[in-house]
Amino acid sequence: MGWMNPATTAQAGDLVELVGLNHKHFTFCLVENGEMQTHRGVLKHNDMIGKPWGSQIRSHTGSPFVLMPPSLANLLRDMRRNTQILYPKDIGYILIMLGIGPGKHVIEAGTGSGALTSALAYEVGSEGKVFSYEAREQMQNLAANNLKRLGLNQRVELKLRDIAEGFDETNVDALFLDVPNPYDYIPQVRKALKPGGFFGSILPTFNQLELLLNALKREKFAFIDVCEILMRYYKPQPSRIRPADRMVAHTGFLIFARPILPDDSGVEEELLSEISDTEDSNSLG
Repeated sequence: MGWMNPATTAQAGDLVELVGLNHKHFTFCLVENGEMQTHRGVLKHNDMIGKPWGSQIRSHTGSPFVLMPPSLANLLRDMRRNTQILYPKDIGYILIMLGIGPGKHVIEAGTGSGALTSALAYEVGSEGKVFSYEAREQMQNLAANNLKRLGLNQRVELKLRDIAEGFDETNVDALFLDVPNPYDYIPQVRKALKPGGFFGSILPTFNQLELLLNALKREKFAFIDVCEILMRYYKPQPSRIRPADRMVAHTGFLIFARPILPDDSGVEEELLSEISDTEDSNSLG
């Protein structure tokens, strides 16, 4: 499909993105003899099939559009949803911090609309696997449809159940919890993760964060990091560059940790009480 297709031209069956004036974009699947109706006119699918990416297309009213393969960020933003999905700014950092890459086996809970699920599935590749747990059948059905639309459903195993019962998998590379009370499931997380694996979660409030930090230390997780990611766009006009009027500020606290094996040396307690020096190690000074 389009955004995973290495071809340099748009083909029938590809997901494509038409970008018009004011960066208004439309994402849809190209089909022979199809039509795309917009507020700026109608565009024929046959006029786009076989065109190189980046081609300029005009609607029947003469309005200009550019034919592009959609980015994963735009696909996730446009995804059908019943609840708020994770922002791309958070998803990108989560993928890096959890070491997600080709061939990895990853657990997430809950699935929600499937935005993070899709990003995980894209990154683990055809040799990896995502196991996604969700307690709400309606949400799981929506996520299943979203994954199928992106062609990623074969990389994901959806499971409908309460994670209080634990996870079926063991020795997974990474595990991410996007649930309101992750602190209740840290023993289950520890059983599912391989030694030295990667844990992550996202929470909106300080109260929830405090409970999770206590649970992580109680279950012998170390190297704990807490951060938030703020994003501010700038107006890309050379003669008057300035910040955009709005910014994406606090969307949630991101928490990352690693399980360690307990011993009697005393090193464990030092590691668990250690203050992270991430801020110092990431500084440019």
